Amino acid sequence: MGTALQADLPVNATPEIDPLDNTTGCCPRFHPEGWDRQSLHFEDKRFVRATTRSQDHVPVDMDKVFGRVHEAIADAGALDEPHFLVLSRDLSSREAEHLFAVDGEVPDEETVTLSGHFRTRVFDAPYPEAPVLLDAFARELADEGEEVEESYIFYTTCPTCVEAYGHNYMVAVDKVRSREPEDQKAPPIMTM
Repeated sequence: MGTALQADLPVNATPEIDPLDNTTGCCPRFHPEGWDRQSLHFEDKRFVRATTRSQDHVPVDMDKVFGRVHEAIADAGALDEPHFLVLSRDLSSREAEHLFAVDGEVPDEETVTLSGHFRTRVFDAPYPEAPVLLDAFARELADEGEEVEESYIFYTTCPTCVEAYGHNYMVAVDKVRSREPEDQKAPPIMTM
């Protein structure tokens, strides 16, 4: 069903984003080339973890939280601008989790690591369509023999910059594992 994957990147690498391609003074322009249908491999990749409050899945304090975390990362010298990545997911209708990729320690912030194989898919659609797009991507991966363990969205551009650039690129980033074909599964162990 899907098209061929991009060439594999080194462990813990992501496609680059040019921080200088920025006409808004806010978010750099996102170019989907290199991101769509990418295969990412993480081994203890470091992220700063933060949560935001939501009301029916609509964030209410995202600006404040993102500003604080971004400032802490920059102050610690842990920002890797060409490999900027924030993975977001809803934990409930009232709370969302955000993982900010870092390349160093960030004092006074919660740090987590991710390991595993991740697949990506780029969508250019309104924000409210994200859940439907994640479901479609999970079905696409299942058709390719992969099972989704965790789903994230990388919202590449803030709402103001979406208007300025004319695109709302979102990257689905799903942690996957290969499913064993039914005919290759080990037979069940019989007990007496």
